[in-house]
Amino acid sequence: MNGPQQRKVDLDNFSRSLLETLNGQRLGGHFCDVTVRIREASLRAHRCVLAAGSPFFQDKLLLGHSGLRVPPVVPAQTVRQLVEFLYSGSLVVAQGEALQQGFVPGTELSTHSEQDLDSGVTCVLAPKFSASGFWDDCRQHGVTVIQYVGEILRYLCNTPQRPEDRTHKVRLAIGNGLRAEVWETFQRRFGPIRIWEMYGSTEGNVGFINYPGRCGAQGKTSCFLRMLSPFELVQYSLETEEPLRDGQGLCIPARPGEAGLLLTQVLRHQPFLGYRGPRELSEKKLVKNVRRPNDLYYNTGDVLAMDHEGFLYFRDRLGDTFRWKGENVSTREVEGVLSAVDFLQEVNVYGVPVPGCEGKVGMAAVQLVPGQAFDGQRLYQHVRTSLPGYAAPHFIRIQDALEITGTFKLVKSRLVREGFNVSVVADPLFVLDNQAQAFRPLTPDIYRAVCEGAWRL
Repeated sequence: MNGPQQRKVDLDNFSRSLLETLNGQRLGGHFCDVTVRIREASLRAHRCVLAAGSPFFQDKLLLGHSGLRVPPVVPAQTVRQLVEFLYSGSLVVAQGEALQQGFVPGTELSTHSEQDLDSGVTCVLAPKFSASGFWDDCRQHGVTVIQYVGEILRYLCNTPQRPEDRTHKVRLAIGNGLRAEVWETFQRRFGPIRIWEMYGSTEGNVGFINYPGRCGAQGKTSCFLRMLSPFELVQYSLETEEPLRDGQGLCIPARPGEAGLLLTQVLRHQPFLGYRGPRELSEKKLVKNVRRPNDLYYNTGDVLAMDHEGFLYFRDRLGDTFRWKGENVSTREVEGVLSAVDFLQEVNVYGVPVPGCEGKVGMAAVQLVPGQAFDGQRLYQHVRTSLPGYAAPHFIRIQDALEITGTFKLVKSRLVREGFNVSVVADPLFVLDNQAQAFRPLTPDIYRAVCEGAWRL
């Protein structure tokens, strides 16, 4: 057979029958190059994995073989189906490979799991997550792809190092909630495992995936994908937690690199189905007049930033970001800075109100590395060197273990309620002392001074 032929497919000619043809060719293990053309502008997807074999690391789409026939047809909305086909979880792993997942009793099987089972992939479900036994399970079952959520990969990095850390067949990790510093540590220790970080929610109508594997990014978009699944990052008010409006009553787009509230357009092929219960709960999540009069968007409540290349970076949940001394503070960014301190194993940053002060001041609940002591002077120097003054946490709470949700995400609500009240919090508390240039124990006297305004924050 001669080399693969390159075909050009007009946008209007995509159809369900094309999808069926492509799926049949994929299952048969045949491939060809297809370039999508939209108004003479050639657009290419990046580094897809189509499941009948190995990853294809060129800026092309692998779709069928050289004899592929493209049927002439109609509905343009099926282009979106094609993109979902190309980036769905069922295409991540090949038949005959094994997918390892942590399983939390009482939760539903994820969408990716369902797609993997549908395509014939072997799924290994553990009764519960075990950091110490995770890689033994992977070796035992020949796992090639792992699915993670929240802090799972951090827990794997926190286990004692073993000679067999790189002895496994895992080539890909896919999931949500991985911080950049853990990403790099994980790959250094366990080998060059490809990581696909994702963004999405159960009720949301848009998702992203970081298919090129850019460290720290939660997704990647392009003009083509954005046309199929429209969204906006807009400026917002921390006080009202609502989008800011211009003189015409429309939302103000965030600039490249600027944190913005993620709004996703509600369309017939991209609906927001709403929540179970009173209709008002669902209607509160909808925003009108975003880019033009009477358009309709879903408010995700998430704050993201997008760079010039279309990579998307998660910054915070809207309620987690707080304002102090007239500046917005991202808890996620501060957590990343504090996590670089060698005696801190886990960090959870949040804002707490202070009597007589506008906004919220930063506070961090931390778990120490086993066998290491808290060093208030070293932490003070690190904070002052690495963070602007308004972002520095003023209170530290040391816990034996940080509270997490059933999906391994850090819990902040109870910590915010308890604040730095020494009569409520039984854990050791420390306060930032600029005169002593250290974090020193928070005593009842200092607590009263803070509440009365006599202690300068």
